[in-house]
Amino acid sequence: MLRYQTIPVTPFAQNCSLVWCDTTREAAVIDPGGDLDDVLAQAERLGLDLRQIWLTHAHIDHAGGAGELAERLGLPIIGPHPGDQFWIDALPQQSRMFGFPPAWGFAPTRWLHDGDTVTVGACALQVRHCPGHTPGHVVFYSPEAKRAFVGDVLFAGSIGRTDFPGGDHQQLIDSITQRLWPMGDDTVFIPGHGPESTFGRERRTNPFVGGT
Repeated sequence: MLRYQTIPVTPFAQNCSLVWCDTTREAAVIDPGGDLDDVLAQAERLGLDLRQIWLTHAHIDHAGGAGELAERLGLPIIGPHPGDQFWIDALPQQSRMFGFPPAWGFAPTRWLHDGDTVTVGACALQVRHCPGHTPGHVVFYSPEAKRAFVGDVLFAGSIGRTDFPGGDHQQLIDSITQRLWPMGDDTVFIPGHGPESTFGRERRTNPFVGGT
């Protein structure tokens, strides 16, 4: 069974998630934006065997620690979609602009595309390309656990910003309604910031996409 623990990191309180297979204890870390010592301490406390880094997108608060973590532990970086290459290239500039520690450069070990699968231990998650917040944003979805790690596509009561380079508001709305809603109203999603919610709750009450 898939298990997870969310750890807020960076001054932006970004939800970095440890996800693991309860049988093998093999784990991946989703969006290690920073505060790596805190993330690694939590992984050790849980007795996890970190094997991979998964990225939803390449904004600094989500990807700023990926290069360093990959180097420190020899881990592959999986994702995001190639549409975020320019954001990866801009990580040093992003770190200076937002006052983050210098970001280590990296090249993803594997790019992700819509319909791909990522695995950790005996658990498999589906990949959905959900552009709009960034061109290369992806979401990780476990039908068995009814959980989706959606980065900055959707939040409890809000949606991702689209005023950064490469953002597109209509594309984001389409990603939510065409890629997320079909996952089911009872699916719980873990956003990039803030509390969890369900797709059903957001369909009913979210002022940006409610009723869609």
